[in-house]
Amino acid sequence: MSDVLSREAIVLGGQARDRDAAITEAGRLLVASGAVDEAYVEAMHERETSVSTFMGNGLAIPHGTNEAKALIRHTAISFVRYDEPIDWKGSPARYVVGIAGAGDDHLTVLQALAGAFTDDDQIAALDAAQTPDDVLAVLGDVSA
Repeated sequence: MSDVLSREAIVLGGQARDRDAAITEAGRLLVASGAVDEAYVEAMHERETSVSTFMGNGLAIPHGTNEAKALIRHTAISFVRYDEPIDWKGSPARYVVGIAGAGDDHLTVLQALAGAFTDDDQIAALDAAQTPDDVLAVLGDVSA
């Protein structure tokens, strides 16, 4: 898991107050982890204009366009939890997971995330998480 989600890419008190700022916050964590070039963050915003990345159960998964694949250095995710849900075009997003999937890795990552966010016990554990290690304990099966 450490190769896909690092402790440094986990924020338990996100600062964004709207969808666009939340996408930027999640994207900057991917940039800081060395997973993507800076331009990938803009591609995450472009993707959101064509299709909402809100998935339900409080989860949004912003990611770049297919054209931005060349900006991905390695597969990674970022995790941001918000105390107050972000309005994601009318839906409340409490968790924003930025995804950078090299090759076809994004499909594997999406499947693992879907499994975690359809399990009420795992969502409760993410709600209760106090440290990045607590998040890693829940999302430890998310890999590429």
